[in-house]
Amino acid sequence: VQLQASGGGLVQPGGSLRLSCAASGFTRDYYAIGWFRQAPGKEREGVSCINSSDGTTYYANSVKGRFTISRDNAKNTVYLQMNTLKPEDSAVYYCATDQSIYYCSGPFQVPDFPSWGQGTQVTVSS
Repeated sequence: VQLQASGGGLVQPGGSLRLSCAASGFTRDYYAIGWFRQAPGKEREGVSCINSSDGTTYYANSVKGRFTISRDNAKNTVYLQMNTLKPEDSAVYYCATDQSIYYCSGPFQVPDFPSWGQGTQVTVSS
């Protein structure tokens, strides 16, 4: 499986960005995709995830109400719409996937997702 994350950039506080995670090489119809972020000096944290089968989503408390994850199964692409961005949202954002057992329903960790894409930098600054 290959994942390609894109859409990062520089935005002012209160602004919006939409990240995309395009996947290829899926071996099954089912997948779960998670978005993670990692700021300098901090651990990689799970931000949001979604299941392809039923669209169930999960959001970390830090982004709930501001970020929206969605999927386009026909395109094997997952989006992360980020609104009302704050400086503390600045990080490298990664998408990752699992096609075997993981079902997105709550807090998730790096080991839950075995396949990773490269990151995309998001900087929120005035």
